[in-house]
Amino acid sequence: MNKMIKFGREIFPKIEKFYSMLSNDVGIDLGTANTLVYVQGRGIVVNEPSVVAINQKTGRVVAIGNQAKQMLGRTPAHIVAVKPLVDGVISDFEITEEMITYLISSAQKDSKKFIGPRVVVGVPSGITNVEIRAVRDATRNAGAREVHIVEEPVAAAIGIRLPVMDPVGSMIVDIGGGTTDIAVISLGGVVRSKNVRIAGDKLNSDIISYIRGEFKILIGEKTAEDVKIAIGSALSLAQPMEAVIKGRDLVTGLPKEVVITDSDVREAMANSVETLVESVKEVLEMTPPEILSDIMHRGVYLAGGGALLRGFDSLLQNAIKIPVHIAEDPLTAVARGAGIILENLEFFKEVLIANEGDLPPKK
Repeated sequence: MNKMIKFGREIFPKIEKFYSMLSNDVGIDLGTANTLVYVQGRGIVVNEPSVVAINQKTGRVVAIGNQAKQMLGRTPAHIVAVKPLVDGVISDFEITEEMITYLISSAQKDSKKFIGPRVVVGVPSGITNVEIRAVRDATRNAGAREVHIVEEPVAAAIGIRLPVMDPVGSMIVDIGGGTTDIAVISLGGVVRSKNVRIAGDKLNSDIISYIRGEFKILIGEKTAEDVKIAIGSALSLAQPMEAVIKGRDLVTGLPKEVVITDSDVREAMANSVETLVESVKEVLEMTPPEILSDIMHRGVYLAGGGALLRGFDSLLQNAIKIPVHIAEDPLTAVARGAGIILENLEFFKEVLIANEGDLPPKK
């Protein structure tokens, strides 16, 4: 028996090495707003919006990613541009499967391989077993040989090189498109966490609602996002900014153009930003004292697109009295983390969400 185990340990790495020659291992940050794909040895090769355009007459996919996003709000009646992921989880299984298939094939088009890849997929913390199974099944159906699931805040922490496997507390706030993941990590596991359904998309809808209420103009989601990126901030700016927006006048029904300021955008987002700050405080209040002292010493790290909101790091630092750092290239942190896990799968085994088949039987 011992000889068999020893033989298995010797032969398994050789089999995996052989497989890696025949396939590309892939890391996927399956986000509500954007999906990023990391290919082992090549880095991030795909960064496209999580949008799919479908022809309802034929049921066929017309476009995926950047092409589909350009169609949002501009399609004829029979073509619908949809986001198959809502709040970080799959809302339309078949369309998500199509999107993952497209992304994996796009990532591998420059170097065709014979067998399906091993895939590491990032998911929001705190999602249900059913939602995890949906991600696993969609990825496997898209052609993956093996599927490994990791929580996005853990992947982001690994991506920005925090010592997640050490007995040291690290805190990360990953502000994505659909959700914000706040997590305290130590020894390869999440000690305390909170998943908040307030992130980039919610800030966009806040801006749309505010402009409709204050200016009586209806604008689209893309315009709201452009305004948020151009002049959005969490704190007052030393140099005031303004932007011109175009939309439909709700009184006359005709096109109208108005100028809005950074103060307007800040007021629109104020409640959501405050909720994010309060959520970070809640997680800190639940954190064990020893880990809290580590966080006070090392600081809190911001990742995800929301980390780029002007002044949010300063606002949060003022509220929690702990240093707050914006991760280098926060948009790609989760994808980079998935890539690092791929390259050291055995070392990071503990951070992965176990397969149902891997769990010990219940007594």
